[in-house]
Amino acid sequence: MLHRVLDTLAIARRGRSTSHLGRAGEAIAVRTLRQAGLRVLGRNLHVPMGEADVLCLAPDSRTIVLVEVKTRAIADGQQSAYLPPEAAITADKRTKLSLILRHLQRANRWTDRPVRIDVVAVDWPARGRPVVRHHADAVAVR
Repeated sequence: MLHRVLDTLAIARRGRSTSHLGRAGEAIAVRTLRQAGLRVLGRNLHVPMGEADVLCLAPDSRTIVLVEVKTRAIADGQQSAYLPPEAAITADKRTKLSLILRHLQRANRWTDRPVRIDVVAVDWPARGRPVVRHHADAVAVR
């Protein structure tokens, strides 16, 4: 039954330009999510109220997880004035993410499934490897 639902995801993809840094951060986030046992159902999913960066199925094979990815470049010497990517998850953004998830839940008839919103933050230093933080259940679903 799950495969049937996944085949008919009620979403639309649009060819919208994303920055190179954003695409790279999203790719690293997806790799991190897969390593954590999540199954990626879709990326850059557009609904009337906005875009979901990544939509996943949790390891329990029931929980639908909307993932917001935030990536920031860190220039040499910028660390002291640097705000982490998580700081971009404002109250308005949390409300929007919740609306997007509720829309996907209704459109795909997932109302009997648990849902959650995660945040993956990627710090990308000028030199060295990116630092990835996965915050599970980071945003309360309203």
